[in-house]
Amino acid sequence: MAESFGEDAERYDRTRPAYPDAMVERIVAACPGPEVLDVGCGTGIEARQFRSAGCRVLGVEPDPRMAAFARGSGIEVEVATFEAWHPAGRTFDAVVAGTAWHWVDPVAGAVKAAEVLRPGGRLAAFWHVFEPPTALAGALAEVYRRVIPGFPPQESGPPKTALDGYRPLLARAADGIREAGAFGEPEEWRFDWQRFYTRDEWLDQLPTSGILTRLPPDTLSEMLAEVGAAIDAIGGGFTMAYATVVVTAARL
Repeated sequence: MAESFGEDAERYDRTRPAYPDAMVERIVAACPGPEVLDVGCGTGIEARQFRSAGCRVLGVEPDPRMAAFARGSGIEVEVATFEAWHPAGRTFDAVVAGTAWHWVDPVAGAVKAAEVLRPGGRLAAFWHVFEPPTALAGALAEVYRRVIPGFPPQESGPPKTALDGYRPLLARAADGIREAGAFGEPEEWRFDWQRFYTRDEWLDQLPTSGILTRLPPDTLSEMLAEVGAAIDAIGGGFTMAYATVVVTAARL
């Protein structure tokens, strides 16, 4: 799945939300210098943001299609998984990963980040946690259950909130940092924000999401039609609540 997002890199870049400026600014302020390594940089969404904040950014991206798109906006990108990437003696002030660290082995990734970070440098992995309004959430969950039976698996019941659903992922990242033995205690930073979506805007980005990138065309069409109907039923648009959560620690 990690290498399926490049099937429509332009759509991914156009529709995926950027990260809060306050998050970028806080990470930059907490680093000893401007050299940033962006792990799983994708189309360069966060890389461009860090560049705009005054950083020099090198991306590492396993999908050559995503890497090519990022290079089109002037981001230097090397094609590799982070675990297999060769730093060639280069070091950085920050290693960041935007909605990508869950594709990296959490211990091996943290160990490698420590190897390329200067003393005081910062590892920061971050994700968007999004929660639709209550009036829409139940209808969307029902669409997913009906169109993609068994997804998502609910062995212990659904999480109470979207952030609860991300807790295992966040804990895995923090535990990997601890196990690497080269960082201070991981911190969690949270940035809350909102975005209004029209029906068409949400349906435009939906095919870039997770398992939907691998659905057969007829199943994807059914999904889009039913999600569109659910949004139409609440007036044709909605405000999505986002929490962008960062798991971060400084290199000792």
